[in-house]
Amino acid sequence: MTRFVLGSIARFVALMVAVSVVTFALVSLSPIDPLQANVGQAALVSMSDEKRAALAERWGVGTPPLERYLSWAAGLLQGDWGTSLRYNAPVLDVIAARAGNSLLLMAVAWVASGVLGFALGVLAALHRGRALDRAVRAYCLVLASSPTFWVGLLMLVVFSVALGWFPLGFSVPVGKAAADVTLADAARHLALPALTLSLVGVANIALHTRAKALDVMGSEWFRFARARGLSPARAMARHGLRNLALPAITLQFAQVAEIFGGSVLVEEVFSYPGLGQAAVTAGLGGDVALLAAIALISAAVVFAGNLAANLIYGAVDPRLRPSRGPRRDPAAEGVTTRG
Repeated sequence: MTRFVLGSIARFVALMVAVSVVTFALVSLSPIDPLQANVGQAALVSMSDEKRAALAERWGVGTPPLERYLSWAAGLLQGDWGTSLRYNAPVLDVIAARAGNSLLLMAVAWVASGVLGFALGVLAALHRGRALDRAVRAYCLVLASSPTFWVGLLMLVVFSVALGWFPLGFSVPVGKAAADVTLADAARHLALPALTLSLVGVANIALHTRAKALDVMGSEWFRFARARGLSPARAMARHGLRNLALPAITLQFAQVAEIFGGSVLVEEVFSYPGLGQAAVTAGLGGDVALLAAIALISAAVVFAGNLAANLIYGAVDPRLRPSRGPRRDPAAEGVTTRG
């Protein structure tokens, strides 16, 4: 267990360093001029050379990337995440104002996609070759090949514009004071973005669960349970679901990265103020401090998801606990995710 904990800490530190280095390298190679992106072309032309030079020095424009990175990393170790150029505020304040929206959106979509995908996969396997199975497979294949932003636009047009069931965007009603926003208001604005994100995430889980459930139904012990008089649904509930748990957990936690990436597009489509929308704004404005912070947070969330999967493996199957034996290799389960 000690080796497992120390190894996890070492991998986490290495991941944070690698993500921050890659983020700074990519921003340095970007053709975006932070001055022009954040001040505006007209204001930049009318600005004096002295003021332009002072602003460039303050924002670190022209400073070698390695020097900027070391300065940022030193501040980060002291708890200073820097100042956002785009929002003209401390990075931690920008993240604190938006992290709650994003984490809530991703959590709802992640749980909904996992539960719905697992249920649909099991039902499709139990009704193999029938109408329900064909409908589930058709739904999953269509959703698996559909871009997230396109699904979001379609949902927006149908349920917000045509039917008027949900608001067009944002996380709270426009023009309403924060103190007057109710839980029902927040839930109504969250529903459509979360539904869009979960619908896209259902496909992989449902198809994979269906395939694993068919393998379980073809096993000797499942046929023996059927020979004892149990119906397929009862035999699956008693003996099959536990065998489907580990592959489902592997795939569900592997979806954390995909859910986080999909939330960026969903937040843009629905103008939902979260970390995804802030990341797009930071990237377009060359705001390296904010972009690096969001990249670190996203990497930490994905790492936490994988670590949680390893711990849950031990709870489901004691043989897979870190202190008692080797961990389950997700690759051995045949898990694949969309790129």
